[in-house]
Amino acid sequence: MRFSQSFLEEIRDRVPISQVIGRRVTWDRKKTNTSRGDWWACCPFHGEKSPSFHCEDRKGRYHCFGCGVSGDHFRFLTDLEGLSFPEAVQQIADLAGVPMPQRDVQAERREKERAGLIDVMEMAAQFFQDQLQTAAGAKARAYLRERGLSGRTIETFRLGYASDSRNALKTFLAGKGIPKEDIEACGLVVHGPEIPVSYDRFRDRIMFPILSSREKVIAFGGRALSPDAPAKYLNSNETELFHKGSVLYNFARARRAAQAGGGRSEPGTVIAVEGYMDVIALAQAGIENAVAPLGTALTENQLELLWRMTPEPVLCFDGDGAGLRAAARAADLALPHIKPGRTVRFALLPDGKDPDDLVKHEGRAPFDRVLNEAKPLAEMIWSREANGTFDTPEKRAELEARLRQIVSVIADENVRRHYQQDMRDRLNAFFNASRQPRGNGEGRFQPQGGRGNFRGQGGRGGQAPSGFSGGISDRLTRSTLVKGAYEHPSLRESVLALTVVNHPGLMLETYDEIAGIEYENRELTRFWSALLSAGALLGHRLSAESLREVLEAEGFGPLIAAMEQQIRNARLWTATVEAAFEDAREGYGQAYALHKRAIDLRRQKLELERSIAEATEAEDAERLTPLYRALQEVHLEISRMENQEAIIDGFGVLSGRIKGPAASGS
Repeated sequence: MRFSQSFLEEIRDRVPISQVIGRRVTWDRKKTNTSRGDWWACCPFHGEKSPSFHCEDRKGRYHCFGCGVSGDHFRFLTDLEGLSFPEAVQQIADLAGVPMPQRDVQAERREKERAGLIDVMEMAAQFFQDQLQTAAGAKARAYLRERGLSGRTIETFRLGYASDSRNALKTFLAGKGIPKEDIEACGLVVHGPEIPVSYDRFRDRIMFPILSSREKVIAFGGRALSPDAPAKYLNSNETELFHKGSVLYNFARARRAAQAGGGRSEPGTVIAVEGYMDVIALAQAGIENAVAPLGTALTENQLELLWRMTPEPVLCFDGDGAGLRAAARAADLALPHIKPGRTVRFALLPDGKDPDDLVKHEGRAPFDRVLNEAKPLAEMIWSREANGTFDTPEKRAELEARLRQIVSVIADENVRRHYQQDMRDRLNAFFNASRQPRGNGEGRFQPQGGRGNFRGQGGRGGQAPSGFSGGISDRLTRSTLVKGAYEHPSLRESVLALTVVNHPGLMLETYDEIAGIEYENRELTRFWSALLSAGALLGHRLSAESLREVLEAEGFGPLIAAMEQQIRNARLWTATVEAAFEDAREGYGQAYALHKRAIDLRRQKLELERSIAEATEAEDAERLTPLYRALQEVHLEISRMENQEAIIDGFGVLSGRIKGPAASGS
């Protein structure tokens, strides 16, 4: 029995490959990262003592770095368990809870017809490519040169030209023996009862072939060369092959790039931009993991395609009003469907710029900066709703109700609960940052947009206890232990990260602990994700040298160099490559304990400030006094930790085996 590709993809997507393989192997707890769907085991195809067999749920693939076997769900069952392909499909369908398809003669006939139509589309694509190189295509070639596209890029994306003729393509295909019914079914001509003679749909246009997930031509997009054309861009109409809302331009190529790590951008990232030329310009600049919807707003089906490639696609929009409105629509579209490990981020371009503009003169660097500043979904929702004046209780209540309603559409209960908490935190910080004292002691709102900190100014909630003079939260905010630390990594965070880079054996000893480290510095958060992925990928080949090589290839060389300089300036030699492993382990343990305690204190501080804000709003003076005292204790603990951290310079030289300035006394 022949199975449709859509059926095979559906049951594969419903069943994690680790579920299929896990019945025959024991996963290695140290190397496996279950939250990322990244699994390691000893290979079931050949005998080995250390795990080199790797599978990824996101890709639905397995590979053994020892014997070289690889495949998908079905290949595993046919190769290891000796099942026939239909038996393997039956087993995966049972796990997916999907009934096996019955033999459908009509469906098989349609599948055969589709194959014939794909052949016709391939002939049309080749015809357009050839036309681009003729004398008639000179104007089109000049346009592509002006847009900065190289001959190699034009060939890679198979760009072509449809001449200004009503029947050039139709005549060519008819001369190849293609029936007019097939030409019409492909959407290549305009036809109908009121049209006596059909004519070519695309005329005097740059042609962009649109490929399926299997890289077959299924449609075309055409960019008009004449300024008088009624439509600047024209897509194929809906056909048996093409359903516009379920296709992304450059899907297959971007999926491969994402699986390969997305170049220097975050591993696994896929970027959704506006149009064909944006995708092509980015690819020419080395950013191959970009896709585009086909001239319409992003649809739910297209969003599902993005999530099939990556758990956190980046949606890229212009920074003008229209772009912000499009981003808002996309946020509303995504919100009901997010879940743990599945969300979106938003990259906003400078006003008046598109991706093509950014990469044309300076290469990929300006666009990479835009990607690095991509905002999470929660930030986009907040920025949109909190953009206004909230100078009355009614307006503040309206904002709170609106946010509650927006978040309520999230289907996943746990994610919804965390969004509700996040919005409460933002509201409390926003309103308290906006409250300014007046001469009569009454509070007056002057929104300042963004997170603020509670200031004990003696408003309607009662006077702060002695010792809290209104500057306490300012001091806490300036503390190196609790502030956002987004500009540069703190010394403690650099010690943690660099120790593991220089002594990756720590990952084998305490992988779960290392995988769970939270960094306040955003760049270090990206770096840590790449480090964990590299460690899993390298497997038994993991060493300080191989790990560094992978991280530097992904663009983290400058960050590593900056951390090394920071460490050496502070003379914390246990984090350097010269340190003995026992010393590095001890130094890492001390830094980890400090870091974990600092994170806990930061959370306590934020929770207390939120509670103080709520008590102030409720005018609950009795509750405020113990809250202030608790906040003072947290502040004192932070001060003690800062002092402790300051005297640990050069901690952990246990064995005298460290080579370097600290050991030599230089």
